[in-house]
Amino acid sequence: MLVQQSYRYELKPNNKQKTLLSKHAGCARFAYNWGLARRMEEHKETQKSSNAIEQHRQLNALKKTEFPWMYEVSKCAPQEALRDLDKAYKNFFRSIKSGKKIGFPKFKKKGVNDSFRLTGSMRSLKRSVVLPRLGEIRTKERTNVKGRILSVTVSREADRWFVAFAVERKRGEYIRTLQETAMGVDVGINSFCVLSDGTKIESPKPLEHSLKLLKRRSKQHSRKKIGSANRKKSALKLARLHRKIRNRRSDFLHKVSTMLAKTKSAVAVEDLNVKGMVKNRHLSLRISDAGWSEFLRHLDYKTKWYGSSLVKAPKFYPSSKMCSSCKTIKENFKLSDRIFRCDKCGLVIDRDVNAAINLKYLATGSSPGSYACRDTSGGGIPIKRESTSHVSLKQEADAKVSSGIFG
Repeated sequence: MLVQQSYRYELKPNNKQKTLLSKHAGCARFAYNWGLARRMEEHKETQKSSNAIEQHRQLNALKKTEFPWMYEVSKCAPQEALRDLDKAYKNFFRSIKSGKKIGFPKFKKKGVNDSFRLTGSMRSLKRSVVLPRLGEIRTKERTNVKGRILSVTVSREADRWFVAFAVERKRGEYIRTLQETAMGVDVGINSFCVLSDGTKIESPKPLEHSLKLLKRRSKQHSRKKIGSANRKKSALKLARLHRKIRNRRSDFLHKVSTMLAKTKSAVAVEDLNVKGMVKNRHLSLRISDAGWSEFLRHLDYKTKWYGSSLVKAPKFYPSSKMCSSCKTIKENFKLSDRIFRCDKCGLVIDRDVNAAINLKYLATGSSPGSYACRDTSGGGIPIKRESTSHVSLKQEADAKVSSGIFG
């Protein structure tokens, strides 16, 4: 299977290389903001705007006279930034026609999401990478990039630099050594998710456990004088804490999703409307901290990498209200009720386990019984089963066997 994925490594640049990396990120940011300002002026005067190719020609014509410092960096950095701007413009106007809410492109700020993309002659060595105009830069770990390199994205998180290789490669068929079983997964608030076999996977809750420290550092940062050296130090400490929270969440989600994709032949989950659920101010912090959308996105491409299938139940599928034994739907079942008691067959079971079992029936295709409309084929509710072909740009190791969530 031919897929696109990325390999991400942390760089170990010296002081000279750090300066050159910052120049590339600054040049890309300048080109993006310059192109956005020009497009806004053109649209105001002529109700039209140019494209990325035309703007790159205009920028090249101004380099010698107005922006000679741009010759210090690779030409790819501003060129790819203008392409990103062109894509953002198209997405915005396409969203107007389709009715989706995608905001208008905004000007980029220095020190916030600093990054740039390069194309051309690039390669990875054992403990270093070679990039255009940047030369050889050491990495903090061994590199093992497989496939044809398409582009390289260099980004900064707080005080650290990272490089991501976007490659196109062929993945062989994954040989599953463990017993193939279908599994229903019900995500929740108390536990991150509950499996249909009764296993509960607890969330590390990285934001909740670091919330007090985050508030304290945010308060300290707000009291620093704007433009002072102390404010820059406090901003760096705050950014490091945000990065730590993000990394803990990402590590947990990758491990759980990989374990499920490798060891289960089919995984059934709910197609949740997370964007609407976070509007509940009582649950928004815990839902956002869990990272449900990111978890479903990981399952989406990993199940296709490892030869399993992902089944998504509809948003209004009554997995929690339906009895997993007799399929009777229990009306007026509140969220505060953590134990499911069936009035018809007398089943008493944990609410989340009951929902996970109902989701498992969707994965196995054995979901007979009566729904509200008395339809034995599943109540007329469409089941979304993902296909096996997929293109992804995310990093994943090529291990053959998973020894568990943390293995």
